[in-house]
Amino acid sequence: MIPYGRQEITQEDIDAVVEVLKSDFLTQGPKVPEFENTVATHVGAKFGVAVNSATSALHVACAALDLEEGDWLWTSPVTFVASANCGLYCGAKVDFVDIDPRTYNLCPDALERKLEQAREQDRLPKVVVPVHLSGQPCDMERIKALSDRYGFRIVEDASHAIGGQYQGEFIGSGRFSDITVFSFHPVKIVTTAEGGMAVTNDAELAQRMEMLRSHGITRDPTRMTHEPDGPWYYQQVGLGFNYRMTELQAALGVSQMARLDDFVKRRHELARRYDELLADLPVLSPWQHPDSYSGLHLYVIRLKLGEIRASHREVFESLRKQGIGVNLHYIPVHTQPFYEAMGFAPDDFPESMRYYNEAISIPMYHGLTFEQQDAVVAALKQALSV
Repeated sequence: MIPYGRQEITQEDIDAVVEVLKSDFLTQGPKVPEFENTVATHVGAKFGVAVNSATSALHVACAALDLEEGDWLWTSPVTFVASANCGLYCGAKVDFVDIDPRTYNLCPDALERKLEQAREQDRLPKVVVPVHLSGQPCDMERIKALSDRYGFRIVEDASHAIGGQYQGEFIGSGRFSDITVFSFHPVKIVTTAEGGMAVTNDAELAQRMEMLRSHGITRDPTRMTHEPDGPWYYQQVGLGFNYRMTELQAALGVSQMARLDDFVKRRHELARRYDELLADLPVLSPWQHPDSYSGLHLYVIRLKLGEIRASHREVFESLRKQGIGVNLHYIPVHTQPFYEAMGFAPDDFPESMRYYNEAISIPMYHGLTFEQQDAVVAALKQALSV
């Protein structure tokens, strides 16, 4: 089986983790701050807050922005459920904005139309979560301009996008958002096994997220309500969570970050080759915006169903039977039973449904060989003729 994504673990990665196992700290030691600094410095942000998953990072980001009951969070339907669930965790209500048909990201035109309607109805969002699907950044300049006009805060869900760039700056620089979130799940570009990080240029937001990841506790006397009893003293100043990252994960992350640029460069090499190999097939290859340099976490094709005999499902199942571990990113969130119970219907976001009915994620990862890539394309040709 050729998987759609796979981590690359080297001896250097293993040695870095073993070194921590032999050290005095397995948690709350020096490696987590080192990892935070490594990521923040690489992307051009001032602060990094490492947590145990990108889901946790989304949650603490929204909580730090005071998202609460009565507020609205908007995001894309074509994403993992965490991009929406983070709003519900804060007691807020969730809505969606349909996708751009070329980038598959949240459409700024649809966002603007929805904001105009929401202002008339007095239900503007407090937070918007643009998702950089597959690693390609959203049109953040447009979204930031709308933020300035309508007053919402921006959390970039860059779970797919570390190492990518927008308008010549690394995703995460914070030029067009309040907070950016990265994921380090094993199939992502860089892995810490499980893990995530929120980066920001706002010192207050960083401090709030740091407390939220660790039970709402601080040891900083300037943030306490009264004088410390002694050097042992800590104080819970809010309701937080246990979202801390371990030293083992951070050590793996530091080691992996040394190869980030190579990881992304290789993905672009594979994507260009896919573009050439698939050019004559009845599929649509991913379109790349000229202002962006995608992290290329995923390579999503869309089937030209009017030009083939097989159905979407038949192509997918044929590829799986041939040993190609394809996947579908994602089932639109608003179609999930949990969200349908809130009143959403599939036809609410038609562009997202068109995408869902045609999309297949084919293998894309640093260790994919040209021979394996040829096997993927051969299997796809066979599947399209079913």
